[in-house]
Amino acid sequence: MSEHKLKIGIAQGDPNGIGWEVIIKALSDARMTELCTPVIYGSAKAAAYYRSTLEEAEGFQPQNVTSAHEARSGKVNIVVCGDVEEVTPGKATPQTGRAAVEALRRAVDELKTGTIDALVTAPFDKQTVQSDDFRYTGHTEFMGAELGGEPMMILCSDVLRVGLVTKHIPVSEISRHITREKIVSDLETFRRALIADFGIVEPRIAVMALNPHAGDGGLLGREEEEIIRPAIVEAFEKGILAYGPFAADGLFAGGGYAKYDGILAMYHDQGLAPFKSLSPDGVNFTAGLSAVRTSPDHGTAYDIAGQSKADPQSMRNAIYAAIDIVGHRRAWARWSANPLPRAERERSGRDNRDHDAAHREPREQRDRKEPRGPKEE
Repeated sequence: MSEHKLKIGIAQGDPNGIGWEVIIKALSDARMTELCTPVIYGSAKAAAYYRSTLEEAEGFQPQNVTSAHEARSGKVNIVVCGDVEEVTPGKATPQTGRAAVEALRRAVDELKTGTIDALVTAPFDKQTVQSDDFRYTGHTEFMGAELGGEPMMILCSDVLRVGLVTKHIPVSEISRHITREKIVSDLETFRRALIADFGIVEPRIAVMALNPHAGDGGLLGREEEEIIRPAIVEAFEKGILAYGPFAADGLFAGGGYAKYDGILAMYHDQGLAPFKSLSPDGVNFTAGLSAVRTSPDHGTAYDIAGQSKADPQSMRNAIYAAIDIVGHRRAWARWSANPLPRAERERSGRDNRDHDAAHREPREQRDRKEPRGPKEE
């Protein structure tokens, strides 16, 4: 069975944040290597530093490899890259920003070649990673540029899945980035992800309004009547079970979100604030790409870095989610591949069974037949 375990890449994030702490805590549990083959991309110095300071690191015994090609099943593997001269927990520096980007790029290179099956990214600081060759506002935007497609941020947990129309942009720019075409496109992406990546047969999606009270008929804003509602109607006509627009406070406060398989929010905090309140150990999944990327749903947490206070559950969940999504995606690909030939085979099988049945004489009918030949007196 070991050869069938997925190789899950894990990019270190900022070495001065809580990334290494939650990685070590999550992978110190031997049961994790029974589920997958972890391959960490990161600094050997940072790994040694946090391993020496964490009580939970006793079970963390990584082995160095030059590539995920060499990763051993049943072991935690580390591809050394993104090294740092000094580890200073809680301090944001350009050096650790460069280390985070180097590790991320190495991991994405192996993700693109299929050397790893999915990627989990630990958090980095959005300011310190900025450079002449890295001008992205987050992992989601970088993954979209590297893998192509239209990346969509989906926050997911056992109780809730929230997709975002706009992501990392200033609040003052949100309205002009919300268009009918964008909402319809995002609903299509969201539906595909819920089906192929989460295994939901025909998902129901609630669409949030932008303005308070869903605009109050135009009194508090026209986006609902002129953009969002027409987009929902168009999507519904395309076969997407989209409903709304709903005022965000009412949808979440009243528990209405539980009636839907996914919630489409108009902007970052509108979706993330209620999500994190309801799912504190949730996962960030980048949908709409050719490969699977997840991350824990928290930041670098410099204020507690190096203090052994970070909770690894969101990192564990990100690894679990990566494994599950790859499995769902592959199963969906098999099921939906070449549907016409499969349908023809199934029809052919039915035709053969019908033919056999038509020429198979029922036992009762055979028993009632007169014997052949002249009847003796």
